[in-house]
Amino acid sequence: MNTTDTLQVRFRAVTYEADGILSFELVPMPPLKALPAFTAGAHIDLHLPNGLIRSYSLLNNPQERHHYLIGVNKDAQSRGGSRYLHEVLRAGDTLTIGAPRNNFPLDEQAPMNVFIAGGIGITPMMSMIARTQQLGRPWKLYYAARSRRNAAFLDALHGYHNDPNVELSFTFDQEPDGQRMDLAAIMKTLPPEAHVYCCGPLPMLTAFELAAAGLPPAQVHLEYFAAKESAAAEGGFIVELARSGKSVAVRAGQTILDSLLDIGIEPPYSCQEGVCGTCEVRVLEGTPDHRDLVLSNAEKAANNRMMICCSGAKSAKLILDL
Repeated sequence: MNTTDTLQVRFRAVTYEADGILSFELVPMPPLKALPAFTAGAHIDLHLPNGLIRSYSLLNNPQERHHYLIGVNKDAQSRGGSRYLHEVLRAGDTLTIGAPRNNFPLDEQAPMNVFIAGGIGITPMMSMIARTQQLGRPWKLYYAARSRRNAAFLDALHGYHNDPNVELSFTFDQEPDGQRMDLAAIMKTLPPEAHVYCCGPLPMLTAFELAAAGLPPAQVHLEYFAAKESAAAEGGFIVELARSGKSVAVRAGQTILDSLLDIGIEPPYSCQEGVCGTCEVRVLEGTPDHRDLVLSNAEKAANNRMMICCSGAKSAKLILDL
């Protein structure tokens, strides 16, 4: 893994937030006194001692640089990231992290924000909510979880309850008389100028995209934590690296990233699912087969950049700025 723009932090506190969800407070290591600035919706990469690199949203106020806060759900299908954080990491441990990056930015010009969160998808919303409050803009939150025991940060969110510019709606579908969140109904009640943000499990995001299809694209924002489709591994094309002068044949069963690692070239990468944006590379020639969930449809149509961990090629050759 390329370690450009990394820094050392110490985990100062680990806090129980809900069943299966812990928050972790990260503070700078001397001589650093402040952490890099970030914007609402940003995330950082954690370089774990077990060799994994995992991305987590920053949930604290973007004006706070004395610490970062992340929330981590212990995923039953964990590939070792969330499990390591929950079972091994302790307060006082040190870790390498990447500088903040943002694929899910808050539009600070929006006159109103509507946040839709499912489960651990509440984490990027917390920094967005804090920033929206600072901007003095009205906002609504629709938050769905299986039960109150599975919903993180409820106390903090209830603290906004008496604000006249705030509306809160909680849905717990596995509690007695619980109901599922009605995304279609929410879309119908949106003020015309509102920007809407959604983050949560794949079924929620799929339903959200369908429900929001009639809205102006510039007002619709979403973030995926997991891939919607498998990575392009059909192979059968050549990748040329413009800066190094090397080329590699991408074989069936391999991604572009796999092929580069095989020949000793290690570009920045993290999630390997096309959701974090770490492996973005400029495309100088050729047509990518986009499989990521970072680039917009317009950005994909431009074909001038791609995520090499999951995207392939529709042309016989790609020339990349590597």
